[in-house]
Amino acid sequence: MIGILQYDFMQRAFIVSALLSIVMPLIGIVIVNKNISVIGDALSHTSLVGVMFGVIIGINPVITSIVICIIASVLIEYLRSKFPGHSSISTTIVMSFSIGLASVLTDFVRGGSSIETFLFGSIVAVAEDELFIVILLCLIVFLFSIYYYRELQYISFDEEGARVSGINVKLVNFIFTILTAITIAVGSRTIGVMIISSMLIIPVACAIQLKKSYFQTIVISSILGFLFMISGLILSYYLNLKPGGTTIIIATLTLIVIIIFKDNKRILN
Repeated sequence: MIGILQYDFMQRAFIVSALLSIVMPLIGIVIVNKNISVIGDALSHTSLVGVMFGVIIGINPVITSIVICIIASVLIEYLRSKFPGHSSISTTIVMSFSIGLASVLTDFVRGGSSIETFLFGSIVAVAEDELFIVILLCLIVFLFSIYYYRELQYISFDEEGARVSGINVKLVNFIFTILTAITIAVGSRTIGVMIISSMLIIPVACAIQLKKSYFQTIVISSILGFLFMISGLILSYYLNLKPGGTTIIIATLTLIVIIIFKDNKRILN
């Protein structure tokens, strides 16, 4: 464990993993409670479009991914206002368009190695100059999530009740969608755009099986998310595996074990 931290790229990967494990549950718990997990898939595909644009025009793919994801999040909220009562339509439209655009852009990308690192993650992908961007954006997501903690909690359980109580639901939903976009764009480097949405959901799903309250769910999912990502990094380093896929396998197996344990405990009781 100590040995691998002598490498700069592993230090950066650990820092990014720690930051993401803190901010992702703040986003994930709202997604789970609102039953809008499709937004993670929509923005992850949009992130891939941003990556491809960056590679094609020669700009840092992380920056273009963030910009495109934010644009997509604004579009999702705009379309949501046009289809009241059918919020899932907006995310489906954006996701479908992103998949189509990504498939077209593949014809303009020379070489697939840079794209592959974003698809499935890479422990060496986070460059030194990108680390500051990741830290800054994770801090922004964290501060906004804490500032709107009560509003997000209320909206995630009862959006109509939150609106009646005076909360600006439209504004909070808009900010939340942008925060989700930033989180996915930032996490695409280490985890990979194809599976980053899973890391928004699975740690929270594990915590829901163990939790007693909303706050406890966030804390437990943050701890589990950190353990999943760090163990995924370590295994991927020593076994030469993709960190994103390794992390998701560990997280999914843990969720299965927790569910089986709870079922057996319930039977015994």
